[in-house]
Amino acid sequence: QLQLVESGGGLVQPGGSLRLSCAASGFTLDYYAIGWFRQAPGKEREGVSCISSSGGSTNYADSVKGRFTISRDNAKNTVYLQMNSLKPEDTAVYYCARSLWESQVSLSPTDFSSWGQGTQVTVSS
Repeated sequence: QLQLVESGGGLVQPGGSLRLSCAASGFTLDYYAIGWFRQAPGKEREGVSCISSSGGSTNYADSVKGRFTISRDNAKNTVYLQMNSLKPEDTAVYYCARSLWESQVSLSPTDFSSWGQGTQVTVSS
């Protein structure tokens, strides 16, 4: 059964860091771009970052450029999102998703077909 499971969320103070993990089972990540999305209460789901199947291409939302880094370890079937210099406005449920594409690093939710259950990130003092 195809499954994506996020972990690593939690409560962190402004300026702090967290690393999210997205572990895949039931399929091999090697052939898919993987994206991270977030959704805050009352807001639409937004694309945060995406990485191509090889890891050679990445894409970031302007709001996280320079603070977040996406990476992948295909041997572990896992994608990571390192989040530094966190701000209160980063508070949201974070989801990972499997792209319809191998190389295209889209941030549009319509380009993704399989989603995890999400992990809560709260940035607050």
